[in-house]
Amino acid sequence: MRIREFRLADYQAVIVLWEEAGISLSSSDSINQIKHKLQRDPELFIVAENSEREIVGAVMGSYDGRRGWVNHLAVHPNFQGEQIGRKLLENLEQRLKQIGCEKLNLLIEIHNRKVAGFYEKLGFETDELIFMEKWLIE
Repeated sequence: MRIREFRLADYQAVIVLWEEAGISLSSSDSINQIKHKLQRDPELFIVAENSEREIVGAVMGSYDGRRGWVNHLAVHPNFQGEQIGRKLLENLEQRLKQIGCEKLNLLIEIHNRKVAGFYEKLGFETDELIFMEKWLIE
């Protein structure tokens, strides 16, 4: 397995991966929004390839200058249990540390709560918050 930075040519393969892994997608995952994300911190969007150079995992990290964020960490169902998610997250953490990030956050959608144990094993703790959102573009 090889971990590398996402390239725009990977877009469709990553979208399929996210869908197959049960990630909820929105308009912020459109190709235009991904292009915009890549202008800010492309080194934090990484993918895992198997020996056949198929993308089997991906995570879109981000850094706002204070906190790092884990977005859409997913491993293809056929490759889950092979430590790919752990390796992607460890790689992302190293990249964030290199740019001065001290704290890493993530959100888990209720329908995907089964992944909480994965993150707990990697040192994440649950924090009681009220999450709110407002879409600026419909």
